[in-house]
Amino acid sequence: MADIKERIAKRVAMELHDGDVVNLGIGLPTMVANFLPEGVEIILQSENGIMGMGPAPSPGSEDVDVVNAGAQYVTVNPGAMFFDSATSFGIIRGGHVDATILGALEVDEKGNLSNWIVPGKMVPGMGGAMDLVIGAKKVIIAMQHTQKGKHKILKECTLPYTALGVVDLIITEMGVMEITDGGVLLTELHPDFTVEDVAAATGCKLLVSPDLKEMV
Repeated sequence: MADIKERIAKRVAMELHDGDVVNLGIGLPTMVANFLPEGVEIILQSENGIMGMGPAPSPGSEDVDVVNAGAQYVTVNPGAMFFDSATSFGIIRGGHVDATILGALEVDEKGNLSNWIVPGKMVPGMGGAMDLVIGAKKVIIAMQHTQKGKHKILKECTLPYTALGVVDLIITEMGVMEITDGGVLLTELHPDFTVEDVAAATGCKLLVSPDLKEMV
């Protein structure tokens, strides 16, 4: 499980550019900060009011006063800034976040996203996801391709929406997929899988790029 998550996080990190302002969702997306390519420095923003987060602290070095929006311990880089959540959401809604990386319960072929609730189960709430997917310039979904064998990439989401038509890219342990006008386009395939494997694990028609590359 850890290897799969690391594989996804490493590939997601390759999508980020030097100087980008990036928001990482809770869970798997937080791992991306640990796998940035050499020479790439990003500015991590958190909805609770931090600009300039660093990677997760090593065990035993946590600062109880420095947490992200998911109440996870984080570090801060030199020059980091702290501000109120109103300012933080002003940054997000103002279009100043270059990319947000989020997990998902479901994504469909139109780029619709469901990532905050399974009806009947207790959840902490929407958080900043609804604002992030509308305000960020690029929305990347980092998730495992299926959940206990159940499709997570669908023709149409079945769970309550977070937002419509917002997803740009999906990265799973199986490959990299773009959301296009024609549907879900597989652009990179991990060597552990075949195109047929990915198609079987996807709950909608899978388009395959003529320039399909190997996922690294």
